[in-house]
Amino acid sequence: MNGMLDVLEEQRLILQAELDSRKTQSERNRLGQFATPTNLATEILKYAATLVPNDTAVSFLDPAIGTGAFYSALRQVFPESRIKEALGFEIDAHYGEPATQLWRQAGLVIKPDDFTLEPPAPRFDLVICNPPYVRHHHLQNGEKARLQARTLSASKMKLSGLAGLYSHFLGLAHAWMTDGAVAGWLIPSEFMDVNYGRAIKHYLLNQVTLLHIHRFDPSDVQFADALVSSAIVWFRNTPPPEKHSVTFSLGGTLLSPQLSRDIPAKSLARAPKWTRFPVSETVRQKTTTVLSDFFRIKRGLVTGDNHYFVLTASEITERRLPIELFRPILPSPRYLPDDEILADEDGLPLLKHQLFLLDTRLSEEQIQERYPHLSAYLQIGKSAQVHERYICRHRSPWYSQETRPPAPIVCTYLGRSDGKSGRPFRFILNHSDATVANVYLAMYPTARLACALRADSTLLRRIWLTLNRIAPEQLLGEGRVYGGGLHKLEPNELANVDATSIAELVPGSERAMSATQLSLF
Repeated sequence: MNGMLDVLEEQRLILQAELDSRKTQSERNRLGQFATPTNLATEILKYAATLVPNDTAVSFLDPAIGTGAFYSALRQVFPESRIKEALGFEIDAHYGEPATQLWRQAGLVIKPDDFTLEPPAPRFDLVICNPPYVRHHHLQNGEKARLQARTLSASKMKLSGLAGLYSHFLGLAHAWMTDGAVAGWLIPSEFMDVNYGRAIKHYLLNQVTLLHIHRFDPSDVQFADALVSSAIVWFRNTPPPEKHSVTFSLGGTLLSPQLSRDIPAKSLARAPKWTRFPVSETVRQKTTTVLSDFFRIKRGLVTGDNHYFVLTASEITERRLPIELFRPILPSPRYLPDDEILADEDGLPLLKHQLFLLDTRLSEEQIQERYPHLSAYLQIGKSAQVHERYICRHRSPWYSQETRPPAPIVCTYLGRSDGKSGRPFRFILNHSDATVANVYLAMYPTARLACALRADSTLLRRIWLTLNRIAPEQLLGEGRVYGGGLHKLEPNELANVDATSIAELVPGSERAMSATQLSLF
C-alpha cells in the first residue's frame, strides 16, 4: 500500500467512527448499517483478485458503499491501471456526502441514490458488497411488493415477504453484471437454513456458478454491534457447469479457513440446510424414523407479558388472587439445575423457583362478580396497556392463554455449543403438571408412542436418557445459528432429528389414541 492510500484509509476510518458516533445504535440497526472492518475488506478483495484474470482491468460496483471500505481495499490490492471504473451507491447522505468528498479525487463515483430504484447498467465485472441488513418487518408492504417484483425481473429470484433487504440487493445486482462477472457478498448466513433462503439458494445453484461460501465461526461476530453470523458468498455470472462442486469453508479467515471441503452442487440442491457443510461432507439421507414419528412438537406458549401474567405463590397470596385460576409453569432453563422435574401429590413441580400462570376464559363480568381482587388486577394490567400488546389484543379474552398441556418431555429452545455441559440443548423429563413458555419446545407422544408408554412404565425414562445422548452435532445440524454462537431449534427442526435409537426402544404398536386424547395436543 503506498503512502497516499495509507492516508486515505486512515482518514476513512476516522470519518467512519465520527459518523457512526452521530447515530444511535438503534438507528443503525434499523437501517442495517454495519461497517466492514478494514482487515476483512482487504482479505475479501485479495480473494477477489484470485478469481479475476491477471491481465484484465475491472469495472467495480458496490451497491451499498458506505464510506468506501471495499473501494479502499480495491485500491490496495489492484494497481490503479487495473481499475477501469468504480461506482458506489449510498442512500444515506449522512455517510454518502462525506465519503464523496473523501474519494472525489481518487477515482470513485458515489451516487447518492437508492440502488433498488436505479435502472441497471450491465457493465460491471466485479461486484463486492456488504448490503444493508434490514429485516423484513422494517419494510412496508408496498415496499416489499416493489422489491419483490424488481428482484424477480432482475434475477428470476422469487423472494418471500420474509426476506430481508440484503436478499433483494443480491438479486437486483444480477442485472448490473457482465457475463462472467465475479461477485462477492458479505451477508448473514441465515439464508442457508431458513425457508425464505430457498429462493437465494436456487438462484446460486441455477442462475450463476456458485464458487465458494465461507462461513465465519458463529462465536466470532464480524460486526461488534450486530449479533449476526456472517458468510461470504462468491459466484460467477455464468451458467453452472455439469458435475459442478462448491467450496464450503468454516472458521479462521477467508484465505486461511479452519475447515474446507468441496461439495457437489447436486448434493446442495437436495440439502434443506447448508450450514451443515463443510462439517458434513454429504447430505443426510432422509431416514425412515425421525422424532416426529414419536412426538408432536410444539413451541411453548407466548404469554403476552411474562412479568404480568406469571407470578410466584407469594405474589398471588399478597394480591389475594384466586390460585384456582392459575396453573404452574416451568421457569427459565437457567433455574432448572437438573434435567428431571419431580412433582408433589398435587402435580406442582418440586422447584425452589415455583411460578404460576394466570389462565382463565371467564369474562371480565364474571371475574368482577366472583373474584373482585383479580378484577382489580386486570384493571392494573389495562392501566399498563398490557391488553393492547400484540399477543393480548389478538386473544379473547385478552388475558386467556394458549392451550398447552403439560408435556412429559420438554426441550430447551436456545443453546450454545460451547456450554459447560457440552450439550447445546437439554431434554427435560417433566413429571409435573407445569406448562411451558416459548423458551421450551413441548414434546407430546404420538398415538404410537402413547400406546407403548401405557404398556411399559419404564419406557419414557429410557427415551429421555436416549434423547440426551443424541450427538450435539446432530441437533446443531438441524437447527440454525446466530452471531455469538447462539443456536436455535424450531419445532419442525427438532421433529426432523434422526430417531433411529428411539425406534429401537418402542414396540411397533399401531393402536391409536382416542379423539379426546388427541384433541389435547
